[in-house]
Amino acid sequence: MKDFSKAWISSKKPNKQRKYRFNAPLHIRGDFMNVHLSKDLRSKQGTRAVRVRTGDKVRIMRGQFKGQEGKVEEVNMKTLKVYISKIEHIKRDGTKARYPIQPSNLLLVELFSDDKKRFAKKSEKPAKAEKPVAEKKAPAKKAAAKPKAAKKEE
Repeated sequence: MKDFSKAWISSKKPNKQRKYRFNAPLHIRGDFMNVHLSKDLRSKQGTRAVRVRTGDKVRIMRGQFKGQEGKVEEVNMKTLKVYISKIEHIKRDGTKARYPIQPSNLLLVELFSDDKKRFAKKSEKPAKAEKPVAEKKAPAKKAAAKPKAAKKEE
């Protein structure tokens, strides 16, 4: 039996949605770990969401810890959860345990800036991607449209 289908687009059935998420490879699971940026960062970075990484400062937007901020200690790709410093729940025996949070319930307040590759990709991609695509598509459509019209008239 096939574990993951690249051709899968979407389904209304929750069991198929869960199957897609659970069996997804790492490069697709990374997209599930995106976190919305704050308004300041959104204007600076020019993007709405970024993959969360250890060292980022985030604010919790939903749940019992709503409004609290902290640094990301761990990003678990297997369970698709994020662990934040100082966010712990107390177990019945009195010990403290880290509390796993879904990335969709977080807001990125401050980016961890030690990784230079993370920012280099953002600045390079839009400049390269926009110019060649616009140049290639426009002449191809015009050239293809004119001969067809000429053939129909004859």
